[in-house]
Amino acid sequence: MTSPPTEQLAAADFDGLGVPEPIVAVLAARDITDPFPIQRLVIPDALAGRDITGRAKTGSGKTLAFGIPLVANIAPAAAKRPAALVLVPTRELAVQVSEELRPLAAARDFALAAVYGGAPIGKQLAAVRRGVEVVVATPGRLIDLLERGEVALDEITVLVIDEADQMADMGFLPQVRRIMRTVAADRQTMLFSATLDGQVGGLVLNYMNDPAVHEVESAVAAVETMEHRFLEVHHMDKARVAEAIARGADRTLMFVRTKHGCDRVARELQELGVAARAIHGDLPQRTREDALQRFAQGSVPVLVATNVAARGLHIEGVDVVIHYDPPDDPKTYLHRSGRTARAGESGLVVTLVEWDQLQEVVRIQAQAGINIAIVKMFSNDPRLLDLGSWEPPIEDAPVKKPAPYRGPPRRRRRR
Repeated sequence: MTSPPTEQLAAADFDGLGVPEPIVAVLAARDITDPFPIQRLVIPDALAGRDITGRAKTGSGKTLAFGIPLVANIAPAAAKRPAALVLVPTRELAVQVSEELRPLAAARDFALAAVYGGAPIGKQLAAVRRGVEVVVATPGRLIDLLERGEVALDEITVLVIDEADQMADMGFLPQVRRIMRTVAADRQTMLFSATLDGQVGGLVLNYMNDPAVHEVESAVAAVETMEHRFLEVHHMDKARVAEAIARGADRTLMFVRTKHGCDRVARELQELGVAARAIHGDLPQRTREDALQRFAQGSVPVLVATNVAARGLHIEGVDVVIHYDPPDDPKTYLHRSGRTARAGESGLVVTLVEWDQLQEVVRIQAQAGINIAIVKMFSNDPRLLDLGSWEPPIEDAPVKKPAPYRGPPRRRRRR
């Protein structure tokens, strides 16, 4: 089976891409009728059984890009022997992917189980023992089940590795390789990653067979769909600046470097009257899921997160991303920022910069292809309430070392 011509794919709906009718009906019931670019590229090759490597940012529709052909291609499974496996790096992503794929699986009377750490293992064991066609798993918990003899992977016909670069960043690739050695050799493999070099390239070389390569929405395109603002702030005024920005938006995602900082910033925002919640790896899974659900529903307008906790998540309607702590490199900047500007939409990204972080942020700007001045602002600046409408100056030269900071202006007491 060969893929349709590119011009034909550009106009194709899911039926035109060859998706089986029961799955098309489920998608239509969810008002999903117009395939995203990554879906138009991947689905025909994946339905034909080809190995796939895909480069597309979170929110571009890649979960359905691999999920639709996965469900279409597999057969009913026996107890403890699933037919398809999706490996993901985090608990939150396991839950999210499972929710996205479960209706598709149900269209073919297939069962799906999410297997991840930080949650009671009993329910996960019971589901696998009953028999499920699809398992969405984090590597550590899946290896736990393998060692207990509760699951076998020798009948896997479709394997998906999602966010492979994050797997590498988190040190999970040895576990991934161990899992792949137990999966049937004649499987179909689909791998999605922001990059395909380094350790991820090793996975492609060693475990995939002549994969079709598809790419959409490069890092440069992602930068261009965002509005960027860089604000020089004082440490003592920083939480108030963040609070002012958040009050001008419906839904704000803030990134901090550490788990302790995550809790501290959420607490400071709450003291300022903002309904904020923290999400990081030391919190119980139920607490993390509740925070994400409330944020997605809008009852909690501000989510404060560490990189690991939030990367890979697809949350609709994030108006503003705030780098409360500047990232360490341009790759992290882009991944964090990509929580807004979803699927081609625009979004606002704000980086808060303290005086001793200026030169490092300038370096990240240069490597990310961003040429915007870092502008000093205090928490009483009215521009903070609508930064998207304010146009910052273009920076023609690197930021020079600033003059000594005199602190935020005193607020006048009301008589």
